[in-house]
Amino acid sequence: MASRCRWHTRCSQRGRQWAGAGGGLPPASLPSLTPPPPHTPVPLSPQHLLLFLLFVGPFNCFAGYSRATELFYSLNEGLPAGVLIGSLARDLQLPAAAGQHPAAPQPPLSFTLASRGLGGQYVQLDNRSGELHTSSVEIDREALCVESSGATVFGAAAAVSSSSPSSESCLLLLDVLVLPQEYFRLVKVKIAIRDVNDNAPRFPVPHIHLSVPENAPVNTRLAIEHPAVDPDVGTNGVQTYRLRDNYGVFTLDVEENESGERTPYLIVMGALDRETREEYVTVIIAEDGGTPPLVGSATLTIGISDINDNCPQFNDSQLNITLYGNSSLGTHVATVHAVDVDLGSNAQITYSYSQKVPQPSKDLFHLDESTGNIMLSSKIDGDTPRLHRLIILGNGPGCIPAVITVLVTVIKVMMRPPEVVPRFIANEVEGVVYLKELEPINTPIAFFTIKDPDEKYKVNCYLDGDGPFRLSPYKPYNNEYLLETTKPLDYETQQLYEISVVAWNSEGFHVNKIIKVQVLDDNDNSPVFSQQLIELSIEENNVPHAFLTKLHATDADSGERGQVSYFLGPDAPSYFALDKTTGVLTVSTQLDREEKEKYRYTVKAVDSGFPPRESIATVTITVLDKNDNSPRFINKDFSFFVPENFPGFGEIGVISVTDADAGQNGWVALSVLNGSDIFVIDTGKGVLRAKVSLDREQQSSYVLWIEAVDGGDPALSSTAKITILLLDINDNPPLVLFPQSNMSYLLVLPSTLPGSPITEVYAVDKDTGMNAVIAYSIIGRRGPRPESFRIDPKTGNITLEESLMQNDYGLYRLLVKVSDHGYPEPLHSTVMVNLFVNDTVSNESYIESLLRKEPDISIEERQPQISIEPTHKKMESASCMPTLVALSIISLGSIALVTGMSIYICLRKGKKHHTADENLEVQIPLNGRINLHMLEKKPVEISNI
Repeated sequence: MASRCRWHTRCSQRGRQWAGAGGGLPPASLPSLTPPPPHTPVPLSPQHLLLFLLFVGPFNCFAGYSRATELFYSLNEGLPAGVLIGSLARDLQLPAAAGQHPAAPQPPLSFTLASRGLGGQYVQLDNRSGELHTSSVEIDREALCVESSGATVFGAAAAVSSSSPSSESCLLLLDVLVLPQEYFRLVKVKIAIRDVNDNAPRFPVPHIHLSVPENAPVNTRLAIEHPAVDPDVGTNGVQTYRLRDNYGVFTLDVEENESGERTPYLIVMGALDRETREEYVTVIIAEDGGTPPLVGSATLTIGISDINDNCPQFNDSQLNITLYGNSSLGTHVATVHAVDVDLGSNAQITYSYSQKVPQPSKDLFHLDESTGNIMLSSKIDGDTPRLHRLIILGNGPGCIPAVITVLVTVIKVMMRPPEVVPRFIANEVEGVVYLKELEPINTPIAFFTIKDPDEKYKVNCYLDGDGPFRLSPYKPYNNEYLLETTKPLDYETQQLYEISVVAWNSEGFHVNKIIKVQVLDDNDNSPVFSQQLIELSIEENNVPHAFLTKLHATDADSGERGQVSYFLGPDAPSYFALDKTTGVLTVSTQLDREEKEKYRYTVKAVDSGFPPRESIATVTITVLDKNDNSPRFINKDFSFFVPENFPGFGEIGVISVTDADAGQNGWVALSVLNGSDIFVIDTGKGVLRAKVSLDREQQSSYVLWIEAVDGGDPALSSTAKITILLLDINDNPPLVLFPQSNMSYLLVLPSTLPGSPITEVYAVDKDTGMNAVIAYSIIGRRGPRPESFRIDPKTGNITLEESLMQNDYGLYRLLVKVSDHGYPEPLHSTVMVNLFVNDTVSNESYIESLLRKEPDISIEERQPQISIEPTHKKMESASCMPTLVALSIISLGSIALVTGMSIYICLRKGKKHHTADENLEVQIPLNGRINLHMLEKKPVEISNI
């Protein structure tokens, strides 16, 4: 929240600029804020008006016309946008302020920032009301004001200041112009930014190291060179320090200097001893005074530095040593050792003889001043004293020497021991013989000369110790012995042998000469794979550079000879990679099981010896299947030709499908997607069957979709189109459509010319192909001259073959056979064609009675020949033909007249029986469907002619 402002009007009595930063007049001297008497002002722009007032200001100051005013506000840092800082109109008590009502209409006030500098971006000024609010740019006091500089930064008419009134103040300076001219003034607005505790203390380094001497007295104060820093000021800055663990010997104190900086000091509260503990690690915590307080921490390591507060000390005060008089020069007598628990130069110890040690003892025994080793430096003889008291001092810097007494008792020996003198043949360094492995048997190592110094006693020798070595006399010499190998050495079995050549004389004196044999490694071992056959598996469609395995081979040799490198054999495909050093085997590309399922190649392990040795292993890789292949039909479209009336569940055909995957992924199940109510498929064998017998006349073809689904998870599928075409079987006889009845008849006039069409027989066949090719033939005739009519075997048209004579009048009955050309056996139908040859029909009842009688017709079993065109018989002409025809016509006419009258009378009497007899006509059933072009030929009603 912005605080209430305080303001005053300032005017220099000595001609100073009214915009200065000095003190102001007391409130009682403020000029009136009412406008001056009316006058006619000259229009001026705000810039010109400000320039004018800068010159006339000192004079108008006395007149009370122009005013320079300062307003002070304060607000916390970090406030959001829109927070009210203050109202310039209200705080300046201008007429437009709330609660004031001027007597006369006044021009509206206008408030303007003289310039939008650095401070202008943090505030928003309402030009009408004069209210000052925070802007969207958050005010960060630590970013605006640098406390350490103590300087004020100005930017045009807006600036940020940290120089007044105290070191903790941070001012935001604004220049505001108040218009119009009647109320013009330049207002100096100072906004003090108050600090909030928004920063935690922070140490400049995460680890602080401090060294304290171990003899530091209690209350010793040591400044911590890296104090914590807190950008906040006042109580929000760093106030206190503390230790998380003081170990009972440390505490912290804080000192504040004149500038207000607080420095922590480490105070020693107890005795320190580096030899007891040389380092303390704790955490130093800095805490500010905010609410709530914020803290920062760093690791504090307190090292205890050493001082020379300890002196050398011997563990024993006296050593008793026995030395034989026959000891050789350089024999180790004893070693003294003192300890100083200090460090570095403070712990350096030197050894020396005390002045109390006689000079002969010093000459007989050499003391190493650094190691404390005492060696026999002179030969012991008969004059050598039996007891030597060696007082040895352990000297440390700035210390009283430590003292130890070494009593050496010399035992005189009357007889000298045998001597063993080696002469090495093999390479020898400081008593160690170096032999390569795989050296041949009987490799000489050394000659040994065995002798008695007194030349009084017999000396023998033997070899003591384990190993493939032999010590044998070297003839013809009596005192020479040869040391040699008895079998090849193996570095991998044993690297070091220690043997002794022992010499003894007849008096029982023994002398040992220790020989060390170091076996040198040779590249005699090849790398050995942990497995000679490496069996691997990987799923197909692997990611590139997939890991397969890590090969491992060992080489028993040492050094470079045992370092193994790995290589692919020449039979390895190029997309396999083997890391030479690690033995990691990878595959750089995707493997496809369907392309190749098994890989087999060799790998080599080669050591780094010279010449290199190698071994070979075999790698077999099995590519595991993934369901990445859909079932595949051999053909996308299958066509099957099936004869109609095929028995139910008979085999229509076999659908062949394959799946390149293996195992369950390659199992394929077939199913019918459509038409499953008629067709079924054998899932295992792919045999397609029909549940029912199929009739071509009902449906001539079927189109099925077969789906193949494999057994993978998820399953993959594919489809194929199956076309089933039904082959026609001759299972339908021809169907006669005309004539419709065996009882119908047609009147044929005697004047009909030969060759004229009389009628036709029309039939259809539901079958197709040759099964539907129809042939017509007359297989039975009855009438006066029945051969007068013939039928076309193709069209069924019946024509008059010969001219009709007088004696040809009457009823003709033709039995027509309609036959197809089906296989294996043609089918046929028959129909009766009735023709009545006469000039007219005078007695229908008579004709119908003739039709009802069973015709006595002999069947002609003659197969019609469709391919042969029938030939019309030509009537033989005779010279008397016209006369005979005329006489016949007259005779027949008379007979016909008499006969017709008789028939008419009879028919009149039997007319009542006509209805019942009509049912005797043969009706040709019209079963099945008939093509439209067949129906265009309508049967002709001829029964009532």
